[in-house]
Amino acid sequence: MTSPQENPLALLSEEDRETAVQRLKAAYADERISHEEMDERLDRVLTARTGSELASALASLPEGKADTTSTIAAAGGRIRRSGAWRVPRHLKIESAFGKVHLDLSRAVIGHPVVDIELQLGTGGARITVPHDAIVDVEALRNGWKDLRYKSPSQVRPGGPKIRISGTVGFGRVKIRHARR
Repeated sequence: MTSPQENPLALLSEEDRETAVQRLKAAYADERISHEEMDERLDRVLTARTGSELASALASLPEGKADTTSTIAAAGGRIRRSGAWRVPRHLKIESAFGKVHLDLSRAVIGHPVVDIELQLGTGGARITVPHDAIVDVEALRNGWKDLRYKSPSQVRPGGPKIRISGTVGFGRVKIRHARR
């Protein structure tokens, strides 16, 4: 697949448009652009038809950060993240003994796709995702207890895709959508 920068006359895909929207959200969250500028640029991104139109709407914005993996590790005890924290593109959680609680409902998610890798020994994980998130748990392996996740009957488009993978030994993973 060619990116809009490689062929500026090519028609945009929804993935190209979503990536641009996420870049605008990240720039606004980092206070690099004002609310008014965010609205104006967002309108241009949503109505852009070609790569060159998209590039002009994103001009002077910083390039997306390189994908890095952030690791949160604990031998024992709890791992907890909640509130307005910035979620990295790749997040690895390692815990030998202890519980994990990740609340993404008010977190700043600057990527259309977030990969969360769990490496848990004893203890479980409770993950709260945004109400409009799409959750993929196909690559998650539970050793002892079953996964508890019920996908909503309807998910509004535009939310992030959260891919959860890894291994959980003796614990349960519970995933739920925030109420709003």
